[in-house]
Parts: sequence; C-alpha cells; structure tokens
Amino acid sequence: MTTTRTFPPDFIWGTATASYQVEGAGREDGRTPDIWDTFCAVPGNIADGSNGSVACDQYHRYPGDIALMRELGVGAYRFSVAWPRIVPAAGGPANPRGLAYYDRLVDALLEAGIRPVVTLYHWDLPQYLQDKGGWPQRDTAFRFADYAGIVAGALGDRVDTWTTLNEPWCVAYLGYGCGAHAPGHKSHPEALAAVHHLNLAHGLGVQAIRAAAGEKAKTSITLNLSMTYPATDQAEDVAAAEQVWRIANGVWLEPELEGHYPEQVFADTAHVSDWSFIRDGDPADICQPLSNLGINYYSPNWVRRIPGAVTPTAAEAGANGWVGPHPGTETIESLPPDGELTAMGWSQHPEGLRDLLVRVAEAYPGLDLVVTENGSAWDDTVAPDGLVHDPQRVAYLAAHIEAIGQALDAGVPLKGYFAWSLLDNFEWACGYTKRFGLFYTDYATQNRIWKDTARWYQQLVTTNAVPA
Repeated sequence: MTTTRTFPPDFIWGTATASYQVEGAGREDGRTPDIWDTFCAVPGNIADGSNGSVACDQYHRYPGDIALMRELGVGAYRFSVAWPRIVPAAGGPANPRGLAYYDRLVDALLEAGIRPVVTLYHWDLPQYLQDKGGWPQRDTAFRFADYAGIVAGALGDRVDTWTTLNEPWCVAYLGYGCGAHAPGHKSHPEALAAVHHLNLAHGLGVQAIRAAAGEKAKTSITLNLSMTYPATDQAEDVAAAEQVWRIANGVWLEPELEGHYPEQVFADTAHVSDWSFIRDGDPADICQPLSNLGINYYSPNWVRRIPGAVTPTAAEAGANGWVGPHPGTETIESLPPDGELTAMGWSQHPEGLRDLLVRVAEAYPGLDLVVTENGSAWDDTVAPDGLVHDPQRVAYLAAHIEAIGQALDAGVPLKGYFAWSLLDNFEWACGYTKRFGLFYTDYATQNRIWKDTARWYQQLVTTNAVPA
C-alpha cells in the first residue's frame, strides 16, 4: 500500500474519552452528584435538555468498547476518573466500589495490550465541593490532592501516565468566567482565583501521585492552548494576540513549567483582581517536573485590538466582568471563523496545530509533547448500508495528522496523538446534538457503529503510516 508519511516506531496512537461524557451510571455504586449533574438540571443550560446520567453507558459496556479499541489497533486509551465515584462525600472515605470499577477497566485494557492513560480531573467536581465555593476556593486544591493520592495508590502499579487536569482553561474561564459550563458562574474575579487554585491543584496532585505511586510515576497535564494569531501585522494587533496568549496560555504554562506567572498578566487584569490568593510557597508547589505536556487542539483564533477601546474601571469590570471568558481582554475581539466550519461552528486550520507545537517546543526545549485531543464534529447519519460515511472528518483528521508530521519534521519532541473521541458522547452544553466520535453511538440502543474515520484511523495506527 502506498503511504504519504510514516511516523517514528515508538509513536503512540490512541483515542480518548471523559468520564461524565461516556460512563453513565450516574447514581450507581455510591457515586454522588457532580457540578454537571446540577448544571444539567437547570432548564436552558443544555441545548437538548439532556444530561450524562446514561451517556454511552461505558460503565457497563467497557468490555465491548475495549474490544473496539483492540480492533482499531490503538496502543493507548486516555480516560478520566469520576471524582465523586471515588470520594462521594466531603472528607471521605474512599469508595471501594468506585475504585473497583477503574481497577477492572485498567486490567481489561492491559489484557488487551492497551496502555491506560488516566486523567484525574475532566470537569466533574463533586457538588459538595462546589457547595463550599468550588475552584475559586483554595481548599479545593488540597481536596484534589487527597483524591489524586487515593487513585494513584490504588492503580499506580499499572497506569502508564497520570494526567492531573484536563483543560483547566475551560474550568476557570467557561465555568466561572462566562457561565457557559458548570457551575455556570459569571465572575472574572472568580475565574482568576480558579486559575490559581487549579494550578495549585495540579502541583499538589503531582506530588500526591508520586508519594502514592513512586517517584518514577509518569505525570502530565493537558492544556487546550489557544493558538492565537494577530488579525494584521499592525503593532496593536500583534500586542493584542500576545495579551490573549498570556491570559489563555501563559497563566498555565509559566507557573507550571517556570515557577511564576507572566508578570504582565497582573497589569492586564489589575481592574479585576489583585491576585492576593497567591501565597508564599505556591509557585514551588505548582512547578513540578513533568514527563510530558498534553496539548488539545481543535481550531485557532485571530484577534484584533478594538479601535478606541479602553480598559474598564474596576467598578465597570465588576458590573460587566462576565462578558466573555477572558478577564483582561476587554479591548480585544476575535474575528469570526472562516472557511468550511465544523458542526461546532469552528474553523479548520491544521497549520495552527503545527505552529502551536513548534512554539511550545521552542519555549520549553527538552519537554516531550503529546497531542491528547484533536477531532471534529459533523452531522453524522447512518447510511442504508448500516455504516456512517463521514468524509469531512476523514479530511480533517488527515490534515491534522499531516500537521503533526510537519511538527516532527521541525524537531518537535512529539511522542503521541490521541483522536477525540472514541465514541459520540455527551458534548457538555451541546448535549447529544454534536458528534465527535470515531464510532457512532446509537443512543436508543447503545450500539456502536463504525464510521469511515475509524477505518481510516485503523489503517494509520496499524501501519504507522498515513494511508494514501
């Protein structure tokens, strides 16, 4: 078979899911509510009025899903653990039934020859912690470390890689900044406090993982870094793009990898927060050695400085700080997406993935990178032949795989790629209206149906080469 590109022999091909999006079993085996259960119960929050109480029922159907992964040929499965399954009530104790589920899942993956890559937090904060203030409160970081230690102690002898947090940008800015995600708050001061306490949770979590699973435990964090371009080469637009980079990306990368926040961020957001939640010793706790950095990418962003715009006063920010997710960017606007848009309304620019990987690799030489999510949603339907034909997704995937190949050509130490997602699933505020899966989920029957993308990806991962 003719191929267009090959990859290093040790390159890891995988796929990924998240607990709330696929597991279901919302009240089984001791699991208690999380913030998404609460958020979904509010009319109008979810596009189709649905929730994740059943989702893809992977809690009961994981053996079949692992069989699909084995047929697909992937070498790794990135999944997340549901915090309220493990610690159902404030103060514990750990729930043995919750741990037993992940114990079975990990063993089944290993038996199938698939590496378990565990994400400890993919947005399902226990509601009892949100009742105490959630991520804007410092104590939540310490409770996360307790939970991380419990899971690492139970599974650490078999897990390939531990990822502390998935996309803390979404947690802080969508959950607390603009209200689009659970818990639905609209407060820029809360969002910045959440930023810091998520960073602290990451650092404390890494320490807890190593204490429970040993110093050789491989640790990571997954960031959805925004590849931000200036709309023009004018100085004001270039400066605007860097300002967005700082608040979207720098507030995670620099404390986690360098031990400090971008200094200019404090000036950018002075009308919102004095950052007094940072305490002595926090930078050292946050900045922990990592085995790799996970990067999620879907679409880039183009920004411009709004002509004549001025930064609001503290009083104005307090009254209107919920407008948009990013604090400190009130004088900047994003351009509308262009080209053929996915079902999410996102543009397709695979070169943005290449540019992002190159920029991070240049900033942090020697740090291994992994693309931990990449994919696209389309309006899939089952054809008369009983399959799903999705040429747009195949094209999207092929173009982005080529982009990571270009990044490798440029010397980026990229070690793996995880396609999002294994299955169509509960897509957060969109409910079940958007489909990202390699496999189509018939929610009425819970049947999994092959898409053309899954067959294309199967060829890629089994040959380690892009099909011509």
